Amino acid sequence: MQQAVSAPEPATTTLGIRQDFPILARTFNGHPLIYLDSAATSQKPNAVIDALADHLRNHNANVHRGVYPLAAESDAAYEGARKRVASFTGAEQLSTIFTKNVTEAINLVAYAWGRANVHAGDAVLITQMEHHANLVPWQVLCRERSAQLRYLEVDEHGQLSLEQLDSELARGDVRLVAFTHVSNVLGTINPVAAMTARIRAAGAVSVVDGAQAVPHMPVNVAALGADFYGWTGHKALGPTGVGVLHGRTELLDAMEPFLTGGDMIASVEAQSATWNELPWKFEAGTPPIAEAVGLGAAVDYLGAIGMDQVRAHELALAAYMHTRLAEIPGLQIMGPEDPEHRGGLASFTIDGMHPHDIAELAGRAGVCIRAGHHCAQPLMRALDLRATARASVGVYTEPWEIDALIDALIAGRAVFGT
Repeated sequence: MQQAVSAPEPATTTLGIRQDFPILARTFNGHPLIYLDSAATSQKPNAVIDALADHLRNHNANVHRGVYPLAAESDAAYEGARKRVASFTGAEQLSTIFTKNVTEAINLVAYAWGRANVHAGDAVLITQMEHHANLVPWQVLCRERSAQLRYLEVDEHGQLSLEQLDSELARGDVRLVAFTHVSNVLGTINPVAAMTARIRAAGAVSVVDGAQAVPHMPVNVAALGADFYGWTGHKALGPTGVGVLHGRTELLDAMEPFLTGGDMIASVEAQSATWNELPWKFEAGTPPIAEAVGLGAAVDYLGAIGMDQVRAHELALAAYMHTRLAEIPGLQIMGPEDPEHRGGLASFTIDGMHPHDIAELAGRAGVCIRAGHHCAQPLMRALDLRATARASVGVYTEPWEIDALIDALIAGRAVFGT
């Protein structure tokens, strides 16, 4: 844990796109909506809302099953979205699989790869900073396969040790390493390429949770070298109900399907079936068609801004937020001190105030922040905490909203007399 001490500097960064997000015109208790919970879910621009509505209004039909013109339009929209999503992340189109969310993407790997390749006496290695979505599936797998689940520790700066990773891999029993690209609590940006190179050299497979990375910084899946990389649409300006798994083609080809039924089959006999080609082998049933179209519009929107510019904007906002938070007595921020090593969020505690009270009082001023264990209870125990408050920025966030957060926190402290 750390407490920033430098004096605040004025912030001027803005992408000038707040008006593209209609929900941000709302008010609460006479206050403008100040949305600082983008790490939980992002707000949606008109471009995404319009794409969803247009598809449902004008192009709605099931995919891969019809030969009439309307069905062809739906096919083109769905597969076109896949192409744009793959291009946005530097991935192969045929190894880009649509899922329900990143949780389903990770479970797909745990079930379809893990149950065929992890055996008694093997180990799965994860980190203390994992979201439950990248923790519980591996608990279940290890319990079922009589394998061991081990953890990379988080140091006092909220970072992992490559030396500990090397030591664990040198034991020779690690079959899979799963870790987050960006921590949803600490904001830590992990050195993915360095980690995946070590993991592959040791003969293990890597699984990366990119939910907090893809919406906020340039991500090139091929350059990162991950065997599996998952992320979720609703954090990336897209709709709920759609996520993405990028996988190494040779691994996906060798895997059995996660779910079975319609659209993932090539043929079905009375006692047997054969599977469809990638990526459809892993997309059983009617997929999230409209949601994928909406996600395609979302990555187009982000791409038009430019992910380098998105990262620069959010980095400046995060640095300003940390500096301003330092004004509040008794406030402690979790995670790395250097903004370059963290994403656009700050998890914090205030002496004498429960995080839920912090968030509730901020909400009275229209400021939306998160409070709780953030689906990372083992990390909270490692930090000797039960919960934190968390403020997180997005492409639409502007500096005055950070100022409003600080005002709300100061007013909240006054209520508690701290």
